[in-house]
Amino acid sequence: MDLHLNDKVVIVTGGERGIGKAIAQTLVDEGAQVAVVDKLAHASKTLPDRNERAKYFNADLTDSAACRAIVEQVISEWGQLDGLVNNAGFNDSIGLENGSPEKFTQSLTNNTGHYYFMAHYALPHLKKRRGAIVNIGSKTSVTGQGNTSGYVAAKGAILSLTREWAVELLPYSIRVNAVIPAEVATPLYESWLKSFADPQEKLKQVSRKIPLEQRLTKPEEIADAVAFLLSDRSSHTTGQWFFVDGGYTHLDRAIS
Repeated sequence: MDLHLNDKVVIVTGGERGIGKAIAQTLVDEGAQVAVVDKLAHASKTLPDRNERAKYFNADLTDSAACRAIVEQVISEWGQLDGLVNNAGFNDSIGLENGSPEKFTQSLTNNTGHYYFMAHYALPHLKKRRGAIVNIGSKTSVTGQGNTSGYVAAKGAILSLTREWAVELLPYSIRVNAVIPAEVATPLYESWLKSFADPQEKLKQVSRKIPLEQRLTKPEEIADAVAFLLSDRSSHTTGQWFFVDGGYTHLDRAIS
């Protein structure tokens, strides 16, 4: 299926590794021009294929001025903006018992603020193109996880903002949706597995709980959903939360 993304300009935050990198690569494969925004973006520039369509921008996204500057640079480079993928963030394990009000507030800022900053500064340009926004969420916001109040609160807010922005931007035909991963095979997830005495046994324990095929989700499977939601193939889809997780969040795990 042709997603009609050829020469569309898309910003992907947190696009240097993991899910963000897979999203950027998929969009490049589909012919889009991709602005990869990351604190690590100056380091490696690692998209393996057709990376002439990707440009890298190093930025601290917790700084609203930096977010504004990124959008300005993208417009200066390409003259348009068709899509925004808000992906950057990390689970910082700020819990109720082991955290503090200061750490909790900082976690919210780190994981939610830049979603608003980037959308705010991108909006005037997205309006001109009837663009689309895709927010990357987390299953923890609907299932809980334990000892991660800040991250869960931030990801819950992101889902609410997805619905709020979808309503606010209806007059401009700007679609806003969220993609929600669960257990995804990323380098960060691999590092987490290595924190256990027997990483392979822990992987088996997790995989057994995923109803569809008892395996982790591939980053590329998240990326495919994002590309579809950015494209005009999803032209009448907005305000939706898409769980790409092999049934992990909603299906009865007793069946696996």
